Amino acid sequence: MTDTTDLAVRPAELAAYLAARMCHDFISPASAISSGLDLLEDPSAQDMREEAMGLIVTSAKKLADLLSFCRVAFGASASAETFDARDLEKLARGVFGHMRAELEWMVDTPAVNKPAARTLLNLAQMAGAALPTGGIAKVRAVQEGASVAIALESTGPRALLRPEVLAGLQGQPLGEGLHGHWVQAYYTHLFVTDAGGRVFADVQEERVIFAATLPA
Repeated sequence: MTDTTDLAVRPAELAAYLAARMCHDFISPASAISSGLDLLEDPSAQDMREEAMGLIVTSAKKLADLLSFCRVAFGASASAETFDARDLEKLARGVFGHMRAELEWMVDTPAVNKPAARTLLNLAQMAGAALPTGGIAKVRAVQEGASVAIALESTGPRALLRPEVLAGLQGQPLGEGLHGHWVQAYYTHLFVTDAGGRVFADVQEERVIFAATLPA
């Protein structure tokens, strides 16, 4: 395991990166909604009214799905300390509805604690992002004694893992690459290790594997 004692990112810097990541995700559907509303108000574009309404509806759903997902994946999610696996699946499927990858959810434990819930959601999103041209992301989780074991496998023709994502999961500071991809992985590393767990990833031909173990 990588020694991250001297590699910690300052809390204010981490918060800024997380805020920037979420704003980046939200701005696209929010801008699309605004564009659709502009078309509806444009007298010269009344023939595009149906397309404008479709754009607004699709973008509003994407924004709502992302907000619901981020509330649990990145936020405190009120005072909840345990999460029903079916609710987590719904959140994950909401995000995958706007990705090219398909989701196979095979979580055997009916409920998980907050660190495990965050781990499942964040790794699931990373697993989907590892399949930019499509493929299947399989999510598995099972409780084994006092631990929850989580395994994800992304399989597709162009499966890849960005170096900054791997660095973040290892607890390393960002070198080159995009902050938005790195900060999610680094944040995941932080709350997994804070909970007394471990997380890692491995890249193989047309396959990316994520795994984590956490106290139940």
